[in-house]
Amino acid sequence: MPISIDRQKTGNFGSLEFRARQEVEGFITGLHKSPYHGFSVEFAEHRAYNKGESTRHIDWKLFAKTEKFFIKKYDEETNLRCQIVIDSSSSMYYPENPDYSKDKFDKIGFSVYAAASLIRLMQKQRDAVGLSIFDDKIEMHLEPKSNSLHIHRLYQNLEKLINPEKNQLFNKKSFAVSALHEIAERIHKRSLVIIFSDLMDNSDGGESIFEALQHLRYYKHDVVLFGVFDTKYELNLDYENRPRTFVDRETGEKVKLNPISVKDFYRENMLRYIHDLEMKCGQYEIDFVQCDVNEGFYPILLQYLVKRKRLY
Repeated sequence: MPISIDRQKTGNFGSLEFRARQEVEGFITGLHKSPYHGFSVEFAEHRAYNKGESTRHIDWKLFAKTEKFFIKKYDEETNLRCQIVIDSSSSMYYPENPDYSKDKFDKIGFSVYAAASLIRLMQKQRDAVGLSIFDDKIEMHLEPKSNSLHIHRLYQNLEKLINPEKNQLFNKKSFAVSALHEIAERIHKRSLVIIFSDLMDNSDGGESIFEALQHLRYYKHDVVLFGVFDTKYELNLDYENRPRTFVDRETGEKVKLNPISVKDFYRENMLRYIHDLEMKCGQYEIDFVQCDVNEGFYPILLQYLVKRKRLY
């Protein structure tokens, strides 16, 4: 039976908002700063006025009739454009045998549920959301929109990721570097770009994930990188002291060894890699969020949203 996204798990962030940390090419009202002014948009509906908001868009004629304050809303009144980018390579389908109903996530499930939560949050803010999915190439790229039909399509594509075909589970390589370079060229207006990946890239030719992230920043996108890992096994190599056969899900390559014999060396290199990621992201003004799938998506995303709200 196909797995559906449990909507109850994705809508529990209360009054939290996702604010842009910089100017974005949205429209003239809302939560986020825009470099432009004076857009002409078509009236859609009214909503109740909230205390403290600008009175600029109050419908005074309606106030004269009802003695209540209402704000005019518009069809194209989108505060920002957000592009969610998800790595769907085979390594993202680890750990095996997830159970989302019990909050036991693999990396792809963690990413899908976090992305679905952000989509709901953006929809609540009337922000436009797009979705890009990549493995060895860009499998799908949907431009940001805010209408309900588009949001439904985003959820459909997310649910496909947690209902993979057998050929997705093994031998699907990740070329994150080339994919992010291409996505940077496809996004033509300053946007919020949120990336979910385990950053296990198979690109060669000397290019690094840092250069791809810098490419996004070059076009003045606000970038958030969620590095998704199983900390116990992938970062700490915390296995029992006995010989094992390790299989690379993306290439099929096998290595036989006792993990204890390389654990210290492995952990040292992984810690250095994560530290370099954090340092580079800080240098490029990119938010880097290290995620352990065993903690579940909700506490990690909640902590980040609270932190971002304080900062911006």
